[in-house]
Amino acid sequence: MAIETLTFGCRLNAYEAEVMKSEAEKAGLDNAVIINTCAVTAEAVKQAKQAVRKARRDHPDARIIVTGCAAQTEARSFGDMAEVDLVIGNEDKMRSESYQPMVFGVPLNDKVQVNDIMSVRETAGHLIEGMDGRARAFVQVQNGCDHRCTFCIIPFGRGPSRSVPMGAVVDQVKKLVSNGYREVVLTGVDVTSYGPDLPGNLTLGKLTQAILRHVPDLPRLRISSIDSIEADEALYDAMASDRRLMPHLHLSLQSGDDMILKRMKRRHSRDDALAIVAKLRSLRPDMVFGADIIAGFPTETEEMFENTLRIVGEADLTYLHVFPYSPREGTPAARMPQVSKAVARDRAALLRAEGDRQFAKLCRSRVGQTENVLIERNGMGRTEQFVPVHVPDAQPGELLTVRIGDVTNEGLVGEALQHAA
Repeated sequence: MAIETLTFGCRLNAYEAEVMKSEAEKAGLDNAVIINTCAVTAEAVKQAKQAVRKARRDHPDARIIVTGCAAQTEARSFGDMAEVDLVIGNEDKMRSESYQPMVFGVPLNDKVQVNDIMSVRETAGHLIEGMDGRARAFVQVQNGCDHRCTFCIIPFGRGPSRSVPMGAVVDQVKKLVSNGYREVVLTGVDVTSYGPDLPGNLTLGKLTQAILRHVPDLPRLRISSIDSIEADEALYDAMASDRRLMPHLHLSLQSGDDMILKRMKRRHSRDDALAIVAKLRSLRPDMVFGADIIAGFPTETEEMFENTLRIVGEADLTYLHVFPYSPREGTPAARMPQVSKAVARDRAALLRAEGDRQFAKLCRSRVGQTENVLIERNGMGRTEQFVPVHVPDAQPGELLTVRIGDVTNEGLVGEALQHAA
């Protein structure tokens, strides 16, 4: 076999998996499975270990390499697995020398190659030709996080916030557009913290404006999850002035209750979140918002949860990523008075049901409308607001003007009218 990658977690991991595969091939590695892990929850770590065992069963003669956030934060627990040949830290996984075949066959105590991620101060831009099987491509603009939310282990897996130089990002986007990609997604661990570590007083908004200015042939630019309190005026200006910046943002909201937000050590309030949503909608009335929300955070009362449930409708949130809280060892929240797992699960179910209602409402509002849809695979594509649409006989990579005719449980069904401009 050649090199197989298994990726868990965020969009940034999806991007990094492409770089890792390229770097490993450059190093001459073959007959290997690289597992790029996530550490956001204890369940994510458990799933990664299950994937390691399955990879060994399916490929008994392959080299099994584990990397990613869980490998960084729990290196020894993966190194102690008999199925694992090598554990590589988050920073070194992007370097070809980490995959040199000569590093294999070392004694058990030496197979964990994980350095101190907190000492890393720079992030290089990695030029990739594209992403297998995707009409959209992700571009890493930032890595790491300087914040210390009480529930989160990720800063210890990713290290401090560091930005990719603007020129490298623009070059990457140009290369992807020249290779036929119609949409680029800017991604990172905390993308709205982009810029302060670079010369020139840069921000995410200024980076966004530079991409739109210097890559005029890019049809669609999208930003992944943002910490809304960090959004800068240049980002608002870009959203208002250039239709190529997609009217869809995913908010790192986490809660709709001020006391819980304070105990999470978030930097926004409930009113801040509502004000930012209102401001963006005043600039782009077609804006659609998703949000990450944690249900059952320690000390969350029924009244506090109701505040979170209500903000879904008040902010008109549509795409909810809901997580029942689970304690991560080493975080302050794990030492707080816990809400029972059953209550957290029940609250998560209520939030997901509300999210489903919101999504169905959005879909119904689009029937009879025309939408620009980028086709990804099997006739499925996404509108500018990220709503999935089935367009019969459409081909991957096509950007089509589509009349919406019906709603399904998965999204919309439409008929192609013409190629979008």
